[in-house]
Amino acid sequence: MSTLKIGIVAGEHSGDLLGADLMSALSDLAKQQSLTIEYRGVAGPKMMALGATSYFDMEELSVMGIVEILKRLPRLLKKRKQLIADLIDWQPDVVIGIDAPEFNLGLELKLKEQGIKTVHYVSPSVWAWRQSRVKTIKKAVDKVLALLPFEKAFYDKHHVPCDFVGHTLADQIPVGSQKQECRAELGLEAETKVLAVLPGSRGSEIKFLLAPFLEAAQELKLTFPTLVILVPAVNEFRANKSKLLLMSSLQI
Repeated sequence: MSTLKIGIVAGEHSGDLLGADLMSALSDLAKQQSLTIEYRGVAGPKMMALGATSYFDMEELSVMGIVEILKRLPRLLKKRKQLIADLIDWQPDVVIGIDAPEFNLGLELKLKEQGIKTVHYVSPSVWAWRQSRVKTIKKAVDKVLALLPFEKAFYDKHHVPCDFVGHTLADQIPVGSQKQECRAELGLEAETKVLAVLPGSRGSEIKFLLAPFLEAAQELKLTFPTLVILVPAVNEFRANKSKLLLMSSLQI
């Protein structure tokens, strides 16, 4: 049985979700063709559960804001340089960068220059601003996988190979309302007022956004004393960090 070698690089938890779904689909296709697939790169827990080998922790790439990026820039550049060397040494059949364009496009460019096929999954918002970036994307990748149909039209216009693949959550989230079912699962009464606080999944997002979000929620509690505050977390670590911030800074 032949083995297909796929490099795959996710920069945050949304990329891990997309990567895991892509890996599952590719693995199903591979079985039909009597192939096995080996995945290496940068992976989150969902991707690693499906067999991906991660050269370093995905959290290294999960940063937000110019200050945080600048603080980590030397380390990020060093990580990318080493990752490029590791992937060139491994010689994958293709490398798929998932979102994280600031990290992945530079990675993909270097790999493409070495004759390695590259794919970028999730288009940067080039259709909305800084359209000149499409030239960099064209140099860096052999194909773009787009989440939105109008993105493909944009890339077709600029002669960049692109396929519209949709978003995996469109297949997983029901079209109809699940409000009552969700309330029942969380033990919430049908008429209870609920506020969802959504600071994001990255560590830096929680660090900078959760406190002011909760301060706003505290103001609302003064008007609606029975208001229930929900803070979803991508994993137990993020949940614990949120709880510690909540307990140390606020009384909600």
